[in-house]
This record gives sequence, C-alpha cells and structure tokens, in this order.
Amino acid sequence: MKRSSKFKVQSSKFTKLREGDEVKVVLRKDKGKTGKIEKVFPTDGKVLVSGVNQYKRHMKARSQSQPSEIATITKPLPVASVLLVCPKCHLTTRVGYAIEDNKKRRICKKCQQVL
Repeated sequence: MKRSSKFKVQSSKFTKLREGDEVKVVLRKDKGKTGKIEKVFPTDGKVLVSGVNQYKRHMKARSQSQPSEIATITKPLPVASVLLVCPKCHLTTRVGYAIEDNKKRRICKKCQQVL
C-alpha cells in the first residue's frame, strides 16, 4: 500500500463571512490589523482582505515600453485567521443565525443584532 505525503485538506464550501464585512486578523504576521473583505474563496476556505497579508513581487519587463517594477500583491488569508468585527458593538465576534419573518439572517453572537 502506497502512502502519499500530501494530505488533502477538506474545506467547507460554505463560509459565514461575506464581501464587505469588516474583519480583524487574529493569527499570522498581520495580527491585530483590520480591513474589509474584498473577495471570498469558499472552496479554498480563504478570504482576501484589503491592506492585509501583502507581499512584494519583482516583475520583469515584458517589453521596452513596460518598465520592470516591484509590485505589492495581496494574498488571501485562511478564514480561521480572521474574526468578524460587529458593526453595531465594534467587538470581534462569531456569526450566528436567526430566523425572522421566514428569512435566515446573520446575527452577532455578542450583541444579538442583525448583521
């Protein structure tokens, strides 16, 4: 029997975070920074947060008219590395759900307000 050294990580195709949510980084090199979510990658379990997890990339000139440069790129963060900041109570919180008027709505676990 052959063993593979690469393990396939199962990721959820569902995340409680949405584009435009304010999040705070709780792990990794940018711990403590906050920003808005620009894009969500649910199959990878990652989110792209503006101004966080930025890296420099040396870009080679492709032609005479295009100069070479050092570009700053933003890489996605794992969902587990960020926490939602509630817009009502301004605290980091987990996301819960409540059913109101036959609609499922996201709520703040700390102040119970609809997000």
